[in-house]
Amino acid sequence: MKIAFYGSSLLSSYWNGAATYYRGILSALASRGYDITFYEPDAFDRQKHRDIEPPSWARSVVYDADEASLRRVLAEAADADIVVKANGVGVFDKELLEGILTQSRPDAIKLYWDVDAAATLDEMRHDADHPVRRALPELDMVLTYGGGPPVIDDYEGFGAAQCVPIYNALDPATHHPVPAEPAFACDLAFLANRLPDREARVEEFFLAPAAALPDRKFLIGGNGWHDKQMSENVRDVGHVGTGQHNAFNCTPRAVLNVARDSMARIGYSPATRVFEAAGAAACLITDAWEGIELFLEPNKEVLVARDGKDVAEHLAGLTEEKARAIGEAALERVLREHTYELRAVEVDKVLRAARTRAEEVA
Repeated sequence: MKIAFYGSSLLSSYWNGAATYYRGILSALASRGYDITFYEPDAFDRQKHRDIEPPSWARSVVYDADEASLRRVLAEAADADIVVKANGVGVFDKELLEGILTQSRPDAIKLYWDVDAAATLDEMRHDADHPVRRALPELDMVLTYGGGPPVIDDYEGFGAAQCVPIYNALDPATHHPVPAEPAFACDLAFLANRLPDREARVEEFFLAPAAALPDRKFLIGGNGWHDKQMSENVRDVGHVGTGQHNAFNCTPRAVLNVARDSMARIGYSPATRVFEAAGAAACLITDAWEGIELFLEPNKEVLVARDGKDVAEHLAGLTEEKARAIGEAALERVLREHTYELRAVEVDKVLRAARTRAEEVA
């Protein structure tokens, strides 16, 4: 089956945390026989910061961020059996969603793939005319980056025919243990872009422990932190390309995951960083959120912190041996239960069931 996928970017992770997720799931679907075209706008300097070249497993179409180019790429939706609009494209999001509904064939499966469901649902609660809310009756399903039962209930309550969470996972060919890199040596490392709905939690879970432990070394990576006030034992390394993520995760004694406000509130939403760290056999400390035990077992495969004080206490008692044991247990778990190959099996099952239903109606 042919998939036309309209998303933020497949080629660049620059200000685009969904890139790893898209690459993992779509490459695994391609290996199962799907013919995929990914459409992304040339916007936000992402094409100047590519992490990968166009892959062999998907046709990559980069279009100019103008209305003529938008019309051209939407016209190609008519050639697809499955048409996907992902959220967070950042350019013509409303027009893309409306366009896949009007340009797709009547028998095509049309779906919305939400990589920030908590935020989308919040918007829909406050806006009865929200584009996604209006589109739900015409969509065959909604797939989400995470969210679990609360997101399913909310989306179906708004009128989605079906909502299925497809969680983040590990691509072991991309994220795996590598030798340590001295440039990333520290006691605790944190990697994420600076965003308004994460910043307060970063202050609590990362910057406060750093200030409380002046004898320990801390490392922060990601865009936007250069002018953030931090204690002297915190080193900012700026944007870290995906090719460096393994070394970033393997080198420190521990790495930290801090969920965005909305993701933490709704739960069941492990970030890509969780699986990247586990895939590198890193010792992960994560902020507490509902559903973590579905992915990693607390105290055995991951350390869970309720606040900055917990983070500091974890670090104070974390020996090299304990950190290594936690990282190795996490790697074993994600290889067994949380790979993108396994997620692709779930997506394939959902899509084939939708195709069967459509044929029965026809």
